[in-house]
Amino acid sequence: MSRPKIDPVAWRPPRPGRAPSKRTLPRLTVLPVNGRGPEDVLIDDHGHLYTGVDDGRILRLTADGRRLDTIADTGGRPLGLEHHPDGRLLVCDAARGLLLVDRGTGDIELLIPAGADLRVCNNAAVAADGTVYFTNSTERFDLPHWRADLFEHRATGSLRRRSPDGEVEVLLDGLHFANGVALAPDESYVVVVDGWEYALRRVWLTGEKQGTSDVLVDNLPGFPDNISTGTDGLIWIALASPRRRLLDLVLRTPPAVRKLLWRVPERWYAKEGTEVWARAVDGTTGHPVHDFRGPTTDGFHMVTGVREHHGEIYLGSLEATSVAHFSKP
Repeated sequence: MSRPKIDPVAWRPPRPGRAPSKRTLPRLTVLPVNGRGPEDVLIDDHGHLYTGVDDGRILRLTADGRRLDTIADTGGRPLGLEHHPDGRLLVCDAARGLLLVDRGTGDIELLIPAGADLRVCNNAAVAADGTVYFTNSTERFDLPHWRADLFEHRATGSLRRRSPDGEVEVLLDGLHFANGVALAPDESYVVVVDGWEYALRRVWLTGEKQGTSDVLVDNLPGFPDNISTGTDGLIWIALASPRRRLLDLVLRTPPAVRKLLWRVPERWYAKEGTEVWARAVDGTTGHPVHDFRGPTTDGFHMVTGVREHHGEIYLGSLEATSVAHFSKP
């Protein structure tokens, strides 16, 4: 597959700030899946885990990992998963668009097709009335070419809202690879990942600030991916890889230099971080509450999905062939 052309513009990334003290990662329980890249993970009230892998299948695991069922096949690349109020799974599929999947029959309803108006449907959050908040990561590149979006830095990502009647509107644009989405427990605001800016942005949905946005968290020490609101009320952040000083320096070079660097063979790129990292922040202040970071276990690394469910932390990965979980101390 040929590489897409990029058109870099002048941009300077934020300089790394001081991270809070690291906390030892508790012992991981790793549950293998029969596929690669279980990017997100979702838990139901029965303890079942749901995830999607790179061949298009949606999988359901029992809590102990002993039973693994394929409940649907999207024929695309499922990423973010959410519970929908009607009992189905909402699936963000980078190749097909925004989907609803019947977890009993495997039937798929296409809500918004992928295309020029939805290039990379990545992650979502669903309100109690069925309103869906979801991201289009970039208008320029397909998912396999996410590095092109990083080098170009044209901020074409957006956060969108689909109302129950099917109307779609853009809530916030100008995002650098829009990714994870999380709703406040009282649905007063929605948080979205501004990936290449190492930040979380917040859009107010109710109250005096309704319709405005601000920065909840900035200058993160790693690349944020999916986010979610835990049963503890905190915003949990999957940190896929630590920031690299060299990359920050490269992204401060003139546009013409970055365009040349994009032509470097992909095999020369450094591999993504081989560690496990998840952080939780207060949704009001953005202050960090938990920071769990540690080495890979049984090949599980590069955390891209995180869920807190009654004290247990569940993790997905874009690179592993397993999901993992640990108990919050």
